[in-house]
Amino acid sequence: MKIAEILAPQYVIAELTAETKPQILLELAKRLAEGQKQVSLNDLKAVLSERERLGSTAIGDGIAIPHGKVPGIQQIVGTFGRSTKGVDFDSLDGKPTHLFFLLVAPEDSASLHLKALARVSRLFRDNAFRENLMKAKDAAEIYQLILEEDSRY
Repeated sequence: MKIAEILAPQYVIAELTAETKPQILLELAKRLAEGQKQVSLNDLKAVLSERERLGSTAIGDGIAIPHGKVPGIQQIVGTFGRSTKGVDFDSLDGKPTHLFFLLVAPEDSASLHLKALARVSRLFRDNAFRENLMKAKDAAEIYQLILEEDSRY
């Protein structure tokens, strides 16, 4: 599974305007729902909020991977957003979160969902890659950086 199968250029947000965890989830969910007409924004918000109640999806190093299984989704899709300011997302390391990769999957896709989470997690391990994402000038550059990094695996 390649990130290009999950993330399309129109789902990259170069600068998130949200300043809180619920606002970040809403901003990412809105972008996804705009392009995935079969997905209810309310369902998406509910799934993401419920997942965050189980434990934060902020894994440290400025990264969060909010995720869930959503009715109406036919394949795994994602949205990427960057907050240069950083947001308190209840990260494991207690630091602000800057890079967000929202993943949603069909309700019956346990193994694909886990593979996608692993792929995204692996993608963001490299510190230089994360720094390049923070320096990128726009969404097109961010998308290109993600594709280039993904091609290394």
